Amino acid sequence: MARTRLAALIAASLIAASALTLSGCGFTGIYDLPLPGGADLGDRPYSVKVQFRDVLDLVPQSGVKVNEVTVGRVDAIGLAADGWTAEVTVLVNAGVELPANAFAKVRQSSLLGEKYVELSPPPAGQAEGRLTDGALIPIDRTNRNTEVEEVLGALSLLLNGGGVEQLRSITRELTAATEGRETDIRALLDNVNTMATTLDEGKADITRALDGLNRLASTLNDQRDEIAGVVDGIGPGLKVLADQRRQLVTMLQSLDALSGVAVDTVNRSQEDLVADLKALAPMLRKLGEAGESLPKSLELLVTFPFTDEAVKGAKGDYFNIYAKLDLNLRTVVDNLSRSRQNPLQDVPIIGDATGGQDGPPSTAPLPLPALDPPAAPRTGSAGPLSGLDGIVDVLLGGGA
Repeated sequence: MARTRLAALIAASLIAASALTLSGCGFTGIYDLPLPGGADLGDRPYSVKVQFRDVLDLVPQSGVKVNEVTVGRVDAIGLAADGWTAEVTVLVNAGVELPANAFAKVRQSSLLGEKYVELSPPPAGQAEGRLTDGALIPIDRTNRNTEVEEVLGALSLLLNGGGVEQLRSITRELTAATEGRETDIRALLDNVNTMATTLDEGKADITRALDGLNRLASTLNDQRDEIAGVVDGIGPGLKVLADQRRQLVTMLQSLDALSGVAVDTVNRSQEDLVADLKALAPMLRKLGEAGESLPKSLELLVTFPFTDEAVKGAKGDYFNIYAKLDLNLRTVVDNLSRSRQNPLQDVPIIGDATGGQDGPPSTAPLPLPALDPPAAPRTGSAGPLSGLDGIVDVLLGGGA
């Protein structure tokens, strides 16, 4: 009995001494005790802080792996300075070299296994520097895997009142809509492919058209004051049109009636018009056959008393008469109004060769005017052409 009490007393003393020793060394919990089979941190591991949006159920002493090889452990988990982001402190073996811009991710060893932190280098060619003690991996280079609970919850939502029933209805309606129309659908897809190819080939023209439209919009924007003035000026004109609407309608109705009468007239006179054109055809044909002879005949018609060809073979003056007649009606009327002499008083009656005496008309030819110029000015009262001279004088602006 005495020995048993002594052993118990010694054991209690040892336990108390161990507790005091641990408390003096800063013992904070079970996580401070080394676990069997943990990562080999070496003599001088370096510390890295990693920020996560969510660390799930990651706990201290969890592993830190690189390429599925354990190279460290999670030392502490807390909040970052912003109070919202999780900050995980990991210890990594000094022999592990990683770039300074390494990535971190919270992963799971199996479907129901433990969580761990995986460190990985950036894509090839993007590595920078080296990860050292006290380095920070920010939140933009961290991520986490999807939890099994999240997958099962989403699957449960899909199966229980989710979109499966709606998906079935959509599939059934699509099948009913496309059944028997496979050829048309295939042709539609071919046309869509052709349209897309054409648009792709004409994208330069489309871009150029859009640029032109942009320039047009800019020009219109620069001239919006002028456009506003034009629009404001259209208002009075539209008001006049609105006021004269009845007259315009009446005019259009009258024009419609006129067109009806014209159409009826053309229809009624169609046969006569065709007959006239047929009767006119021989004359037009003969005129066409005359060719250049007709213009030459007209040239001879207006020459007096010799043709232009006869003028070329004669020397001297007074061979032909070249007259320029002013047929302006206003000028003729003004000349008649300014004359104090009746221009028709000395004109003989055509066919009266006896000078007004009774008896048969004389067959003697009328005397022709002399070719030489008169020695004295004409008085307008002698000779058979004196009346004609008075008319010419009056028409040309003379007169007594």
